Amino acid sequence: MADTQAFFDYINEGNKTKGEAITLGAAMLDGETVTNALVKIPLKTLNRHGLIAGATGTGKTKTLQVLAENLSEKGIPVLLMDMKGDLSGIAQPSPGHPKIDERHEKIGIPFEAKKFPVEILSLSEQGGVKLRATVSEFGPILLSRILQVSETQAGIISVIFKYCDDNKLPLLDLKDFKKILQYSTNEGKKEFSDSYGRISPASTGAILRKVVALEQQGADLFFGEKSFDTDDLLRIDENGMGYINIVRLTDIQDRPTLFSTFMLCLLAEIYSTFPEQGDSGRPELVIFIDEAHLIFNEASKALINQIESIVKLIRSKGVGLYFVTQNPTDVPDAVLSQLGLKVQHALRAFTAKDRKAIKLTAENYPLSSYYNTSEVLTSLGIGEALVTALNEKGIPTPLAATMLRAPMSRMDILEDDELKEVLDASSLIKKYNKEVDRESAYELLNEKIETAEKEEVKRKVREENEAVEKSSSRSSSRSKSRSRKSTRQNPFIKVLTSPTVIRSVLGILGKMLR
Repeated sequence: MADTQAFFDYINEGNKTKGEAITLGAAMLDGETVTNALVKIPLKTLNRHGLIAGATGTGKTKTLQVLAENLSEKGIPVLLMDMKGDLSGIAQPSPGHPKIDERHEKIGIPFEAKKFPVEILSLSEQGGVKLRATVSEFGPILLSRILQVSETQAGIISVIFKYCDDNKLPLLDLKDFKKILQYSTNEGKKEFSDSYGRISPASTGAILRKVVALEQQGADLFFGEKSFDTDDLLRIDENGMGYINIVRLTDIQDRPTLFSTFMLCLLAEIYSTFPEQGDSGRPELVIFIDEAHLIFNEASKALINQIESIVKLIRSKGVGLYFVTQNPTDVPDAVLSQLGLKVQHALRAFTAKDRKAIKLTAENYPLSSYYNTSEVLTSLGIGEALVTALNEKGIPTPLAATMLRAPMSRMDILEDDELKEVLDASSLIKKYNKEVDRESAYELLNEKIETAEKEEVKRKVREENEAVEKSSSRSSSRSKSRSRKSTRQNPFIKVLTSPTVIRSVLGILGKMLR
């Protein structure tokens, strides 16, 4: 039996902070909660990314909710990827429960029911602020990656973008991109060939088929205007609380390519537009990706490579990325090694493969004289987790089996009328949900083709008229020639009708009559 006081001092010393911090709960020893042995996460290290893992039903989503609430309360905006649709309740206060009060009494902190400012975002036809980006903003490199094209085809896409830049043809949606693909090997074949080299119809056909496949997953709803401004993720309400932006993804779980497209664009846009923060005292934005295994299991290699790069670089922008999944092995090692916070809920050991996975998971956590990590991982209850974070000096905090605090907001979805109230109050819906279809590459190319066709018709008419005129001129010449020929007297007739011949004939006739 370990010394409880020594454990209490060990946890409190290891979680001591000078700056602001979020309290996750209280540490547990031998299955019992040690009151006021508080486990904390310094705000300063929340841009070092993190992982929330555990088997189904162990409380991962509620841990995510607790972190999002506390960040919002500190004035830090949050972006949540809601795959299951059970996070909208953050907009309403918790109804409370005796078991919640009992939990918080054990932890040593009071429970307070509270609602938080929420913005509902959507990638599909579901209600919410429409998230869109133009094809031009996406760029040739990211578009090539998400389409998983060959090197040759990627080169063609770059040429297409260059042509559109040179000719001031805005690429706004997939309709524009498909049109310019078709134009490059049809009406514009000579123009492209003269300026950029010959483009193979077989290559553009292959690219076009991949664009159509992307459209079938709903990407035509994502590409277009009005383009979402990532600065709108950083809003603070009138009470100084950061907005919790919830992306509803319940209807696109079976469309990983669309989600990959969105994630690539969002992370790239945030990285390119957010200013450098360095090691500031608090993050500018924290992003939680729920059910992250759906991304890593189904997404393209391009997305995985992109996330690996972003995880390594984006913390300097003051942005923290947190992955929520069932098993740490769902996350690539290159990403896992970059994560500062690890919240590990219970894992289930039903098979030899499960036991092997648990052993590997245990090796990812700091050694502790108070826990057999492998055993603790299978014995944690609902709302309990092994936690280790980074302190303000970047050193891992003591590993602690933690009784986690309860969410302050509702642990359930919003009713339809409550959701309508949130949507009706949104200023961003008024800004982004009006469809814009301004003149872009599709219309300009159609106009160009139509003008070229009219010019071609005029040319043909002109040539036909000239041919008719030439034909008429030749006919007229022939008629005049015939006329001249018809009026020119035959020499024989001319002799016969001459006065001399006539007088001679009449003289002969007169002599005969005598």
